[in-house]
Amino acid sequence: MKTVNAIKTGLLRSVKAWKGVLIAWLFYSLFVVVLAIPLRSSIRSGFGNSMITERFADGFNLEAFSDLENVGRSLISSLSSGLLLALVIGIILNAFLSGGLFASLKDKAGRLTPSGFFAASGKYFLKFLFITFILSIIALLLGFFIIFTPAGLVMQSEPDLEKLSLIIGIVSGFLYFIILSIIVLVADYARAWNVGREQPLCFRAIGFGIKRTFERFRSSFMVVLFIMLVQGILTFLVYEFIGMWRPDSGWGVFLLFMISQLFFIMRLLIKTWRYGAVTNLMELIDKSSQEEKTINL
Repeated sequence: MKTVNAIKTGLLRSVKAWKGVLIAWLFYSLFVVVLAIPLRSSIRSGFGNSMITERFADGFNLEAFSDLENVGRSLISSLSSGLLLALVIGIILNAFLSGGLFASLKDKAGRLTPSGFFAASGKYFLKFLFITFILSIIALLLGFFIIFTPAGLVMQSEPDLEKLSLIIGIVSGFLYFIILSIIVLVADYARAWNVGREQPLCFRAIGFGIKRTFERFRSSFMVVLFIMLVQGILTFLVYEFIGMWRPDSGWGVFLLFMISQLFFIMRLLIKTWRYGAVTNLMELIDKSSQEEKTINL
């Protein structure tokens, strides 16, 4: 019952926090635009006025890349450095915006104004950035050992067992998804607990997240797993839909852009839904603990 209630309450709170979702969408969109401008310039300078884009009209063309030679290598190098910078800025931006979203999802937060959203984002930025950084490193290390290490060992010992390596990769990927869901749950509990506290208790917040995750593991994990599955299904459908759509006019391109932005807002809403559900779970557990203490007294 707690699981269903948390899912419903989290959804209602995320809808009420629509202003924060729109602010987050605006910042992410500006980030994508700023990233896309130099990328577009690099591609234009590399391709020039060639007819290479027409060679990709019917699908991926390996010969087109082999013809680029030095230009292709420099383009790939700039793309790699740009993606690394985008990843770093994306983590920083996510930590900043998450503070405002979590603050707007508290039970007694009311309707947070844009100024209140930015105030909360700045207030919790360093705390959330630290939590994200620590847990991201843990997730990356676990991903390396769980997914790549077993498959690599099998390929080195038995190069012909490609099917076995594939099976191990699938099982490892599924296991990593479960572990990643737990790490996400720990991070959400840690950030939800940090909201409303003045001191930068980052390590204590992570410890609280771990403790609360495994104290109420079944209900908490089912909530996060359900919402992450919804997000995964939506992402799959979006990529399938966009991949099949080939606009043949300017209005078609504009419509595709608007639909893609709508899907992006839906993804942000689902992410905020997860934040709200975990925040609700934490408040319910704290309320139950407080009532038990009062009864014992």
